[in-house]
Amino acid sequence: MADRVLAGDPRGIARAISVVENNTAEGVNLMRAIFSRTGHAYLIGVTGAPGAGKSTLVDQLVGELRRRGSLVGILAVDPTSPFSGGAVLGDRLRMQAHANDDGVFIRSMATRGHLGGLARATDDAALVLDASGKDVVIIETVGVGQDEVDVVRTADVTMVMLVPGTGDEVQALKAGIMEIADIFVVNKADRDGSDRLVSAVEATLSLHAYAPDQWRPPIVKTIATRGQGIADVVDAIDQFRDFSRRSLSADIARPGADRDFDFLRKADVRQTTDASARRRIRIAQRVTDLVTGRFLEHLERRVLEPGELAELVDRIAAHETDPYTAADALFTRAAAPANVRDDAP
Repeated sequence: MADRVLAGDPRGIARAISVVENNTAEGVNLMRAIFSRTGHAYLIGVTGAPGAGKSTLVDQLVGELRRRGSLVGILAVDPTSPFSGGAVLGDRLRMQAHANDDGVFIRSMATRGHLGGLARATDDAALVLDASGKDVVIIETVGVGQDEVDVVRTADVTMVMLVPGTGDEVQALKAGIMEIADIFVVNKADRDGSDRLVSAVEATLSLHAYAPDQWRPPIVKTIATRGQGIADVVDAIDQFRDFSRRSLSADIARPGADRDFDFLRKADVRQTTDASARRRIRIAQRVTDLVTGRFLEHLERRVLEPGELAELVDRIAAHETDPYTAADALFTRAAAPANVRDDAP
């Protein structure tokens, strides 16, 4: 399967993403096989409130990127169907214009209830597209307001989309999702209130004292349904990419910096625009996520008896014990090989 991914075979890519979504040993082995061939694609995160026109903008972005010669992968992260567990929205339904373009790969991924809007396997799926030879990978998130911040942990550049007339003028004055933007896109700029929204975002940005060598997020007005402003968005992405390559973070996760893993794990990618530093922070956080997931899987499959965790929760709820004592006891048991269940796989 790895060979098919590296060859850019669409069916092989689709199969690989399905495997990593299912969190199987086959998926882990695949990621090990292709990881050395990653690190070349530029990851663009697109987020914003529902109704902002993210899918339409992404559709137009793909067209502009293709005109500029880029091979493009798209990961559209959708809500999970409560019945099938699959993505509710179909990738082909949203971007029919690119369905027959060999230079474009489109995939919908279900969130499976993951808070923050990014599917658990989005990181790995992006790496699959990277290894397949895509120059750009666009990650379009569900769009659930200010909880939509996980994208910053995956993307190299994050675009926050806003639309006039939806209360975004007020949201622009609040913390949260506004803090993750490298680029602001005011879509549906032909609506009344678009200038007022731009002014509100400008006012928010003015509260931060940007040094001459700091990136100040630009505000780009678009009418995605007409293709207006799309070239300006791609230009802004290119400008940020060039800036982040030149930016150096002397004290935040820069290669060679005297920082331990704990610092990297707790660092915030929003603290820097240095592309290398951002990737190092994301790698540390990804390793942390994998270790945490592996430990919990070990605990569930090889240590806990069936129903034991539910009983423990009941005891905590009844104040017969506390979460901290329970966690310490579970950790001690999980760390001791002698405590592995006899019937554990």
